[in-house]
Amino acid sequence: MSERAGEVPSIEAGLRVAIEETRAAGRLDRDVEFVDAFGLGLPSGTAAAVEHAHRELVAADVVLIVGPAIGDNALVATPLADQYRVPTINWAGSERARSDYMFHLQVGSHEDESLVIARHLADVSARRVGVVCDRSPIGRRHLAFLQDEASVLGLEVVATAMVSPLADEATHEVASVLAANPDGLVYLGLGLAIPAVMGAVRDAGFDGPRALNAAGMRGHDPEFGRLLDGWAYVDMYSDRNTTLAALRSRIGAADTPGPGVAYTYDLGRLVGEGLARAPERTRDGVKEGLEQVKWLPAAEGHEGTLLGFGHCDRGALHGPYLVLRRWADGASVELT
Repeated sequence: MSERAGEVPSIEAGLRVAIEETRAAGRLDRDVEFVDAFGLGLPSGTAAAVEHAHRELVAADVVLIVGPAIGDNALVATPLADQYRVPTINWAGSERARSDYMFHLQVGSHEDESLVIARHLADVSARRVGVVCDRSPIGRRHLAFLQDEASVLGLEVVATAMVSPLADEATHEVASVLAANPDGLVYLGLGLAIPAVMGAVRDAGFDGPRALNAAGMRGHDPEFGRLLDGWAYVDMYSDRNTTLAALRSRIGAADTPGPGVAYTYDLGRLVGEGLARAPERTRDGVKEGLEQVKWLPAAEGHEGTLLGFGHCDRGALHGPYLVLRRWADGASVELT
């Protein structure tokens, strides 16, 4: 299930790589059929579209749903997974998108990323912090955790301003934050407002420490990347992760820059292992199979990050799964 039709081919291709590895190892005794459902979700579309796509898959008698992405949409789908008792794996940033039947592969984290950002700002001695964030559940959640961690570290959030997640103009909001004379600046949100926010920051001439959440992964698209030079951000892949390096060596020309290869492969491994470990080919059987996935080396995160679930454990990634990077001259450079 996807928010945009264009997301499915790349996600499905990554899933198939990992699932075929499970089959080749003799651990799956049948083909895995993919059934697609599309819904233009938030923020461009509606929650209703996500609900419709989820119910379409339920009606198609699938035993496992993969999706949606984007935290706001994962929150919409979570009660539906429980209502229809269909095991579902979302790949998004909200730890609130977890439940009995909703499993979660973290692609960023509304809760953890802000801690990484606050600690980075403390490390570079940015004590007075200004924040621009999306006017959305994503933005508000990030902001709350940033403020909490800032208070622990002795940082002062001196000004905040909210923008629409779809903003194409943010001059006034950025100016209001910079008027408080921060020595560090943060953007928190989905990232569609990056051109508006980063353009306003550039035009204002602010060149102090700048950081943003995993929305910075959009910089792998050159259209966004040209606006992000000098910004530190949270990503999902490390240049020193040996599982990811081995994967990239295997897939060769199918490799792409950024974290996409890592998280689609990890997602596929969870699907393949969940199906392989299911005691029976039913929805409840697959749910039980997912709970038995343990200690798989993850392609995401720093070396040593592990994949797995458990009884009442619905967050897949364990360990140092967030990687601080910075955009420099169009390239993403690992910082830690």
